[in-house]
Amino acid sequence: MNGLDWTVLVLTLLGIVLYGLYKSRASRNLEGYFLSNRSAPWWLVLLSIMGTQASAITFLSGPGQAFADGMRFVQYYFGLPLAMIVICITFVPLFNRSRVITAYEFLEQRFDERTRLLTSFLFLLQRGLSTGISIYAPTIILCTLFGWSVFWTNILMGGLLIIYTVAGGARAVAYTQKLQLFIIFAGMALVGYWVVHLMPPGVGFSDALHVGGKLGRLNIITSGTTEKGFNWNDRYNMWSGVIGGFFLALSYFGTDQSQVGRYLTAQNNTESRLGLLMNGLVKIPMQFGILLIGVLIFVFYQFQGTPLTFDRQLTDDLRASRYADSARLLEQQHTRIQEQQGRNALGFTRWAERPGSDSFRYYSAELKSGQEAARAGRSRYQAWSKELTGNDHNDTNYVFLSFVQSWLPAGLRGLLIAVIFLAAWGSIAAALNALAASTVVDFHKRLRPTASGEDDYKLSKAYTLAWGLFSIVVAQTAHRLGQSLIETVNILGSLFYGVILGIFLVAFYGKRIGGRAVFGAALLVEVFVIALFFNENIPGLAFLPDVSFLWLNAIGALGVVLLALLLQALFFSRKTGRMPR
Repeated sequence: MNGLDWTVLVLTLLGIVLYGLYKSRASRNLEGYFLSNRSAPWWLVLLSIMGTQASAITFLSGPGQAFADGMRFVQYYFGLPLAMIVICITFVPLFNRSRVITAYEFLEQRFDERTRLLTSFLFLLQRGLSTGISIYAPTIILCTLFGWSVFWTNILMGGLLIIYTVAGGARAVAYTQKLQLFIIFAGMALVGYWVVHLMPPGVGFSDALHVGGKLGRLNIITSGTTEKGFNWNDRYNMWSGVIGGFFLALSYFGTDQSQVGRYLTAQNNTESRLGLLMNGLVKIPMQFGILLIGVLIFVFYQFQGTPLTFDRQLTDDLRASRYADSARLLEQQHTRIQEQQGRNALGFTRWAERPGSDSFRYYSAELKSGQEAARAGRSRYQAWSKELTGNDHNDTNYVFLSFVQSWLPAGLRGLLIAVIFLAAWGSIAAALNALAASTVVDFHKRLRPTASGEDDYKLSKAYTLAWGLFSIVVAQTAHRLGQSLIETVNILGSLFYGVILGIFLVAFYGKRIGGRAVFGAALLVEVFVIALFFNENIPGLAFLPDVSFLWLNAIGALGVVLLALLLQALFFSRKTGRMPR
């Protein structure tokens, strides 16, 4: 990065902090601090929801996910529009009618205190850890590529946003997310334009899509079936996206306070619903565009030459190890393969309009063969590193920023680094606001129920600061994450979201089920979900099937509902909880 890049980066970040402080005026009570006095219009609700969901990991790891695995990750969002409809019909009116600040208050009104506290605790556990990962994930990649200090980058990533989040609460979060999203989308659009601009002369956008399609990167719809039948361990296919994604989205947007708190800021039910429904319409095209940028970067490297790894630390480790000579020979062989692959890609694009010709068939076959040879070399390179360090050196997370660093012009590089910071800030700020809200309202207020509005306001700011510091500590102590970061965060959520959703589904629809039954069901199903995911690492549980993490959401939700029904029928009286009016 040069002086222009640093100037753009610093001015952008300082501008957001100052704007957040300017918008930080809020009523000095719980509703003012956590819900902005329920005054937001639908468009601000929409932008706040999108800014909360679209973390730095989305923009950082999404293109790398498409680079490695194609477009099929977009199926992960296919259940989202359906979930938005259900939430608008059931969740929104009940939450607003109950005048709750956190979603978990509703559970005490419906069931009992311990069910509320268990659900809030599960939220705090997974959201607190996820927020630390949201800070650490972009930090470790920025540090690897630019040589920055992990310690100070974590503090910068988390510290600056704490200033306006603590000062302004939900109002500052919502208004800064609006500005952040504008900068983020502008920056990503410029990257999409620039990667096409960098293609060889005569190779345009449609030519790039032809190459990406031939090499299996435009796999937007997949069935998940193989010769042996449906593969339940296939993470991304149409069915896991529609069904598993539906339950995950229903839990995330319907029961996670970081999202519930966003649409509870709306003026009324109509404004909340409009914001949610528009999110359901906009999110899939947005994610499609992010993945498409990853496909274009993949095609660009077919012409330019894909490195054996985008993780420069991995290269340095190998060159200083007993594999140094072997790594050097593999690098030379890989360079020759990539030079030929560039010629194959050019030949393919020139004959793409004549798919019946011998030349087209020849270059198609050579293009695929070159891809397999390059993939084998990259896999061997990563295997050597894993043998040395014990870490799974998947370089998916480094693809996008490596491209930014190596190929974008001065100024635009600084803007894209700022985009990573801003995307992280948008989700982290909302998470800190939600963590503080649940801590104050669901736990602390039980100890001091008669505190004044002014005392509650000061306490809320203190807990926001405390959770911010906790998240930075998690980021500082986190180990290197080998797999795609966008998968890591979603896996962590899937371990808890299904059970949380199941509790709320029983609350909304299980009128004959009481608190003791749902509490017992939630504890048992949560243990089962964790055992199911970690079955290969827990002695005696290897008999459990391997399932993709997306299915854990459906298993957790339906498991709580069915087991609560059974426990209520077998062990508890038919006296039920009360539906809040």
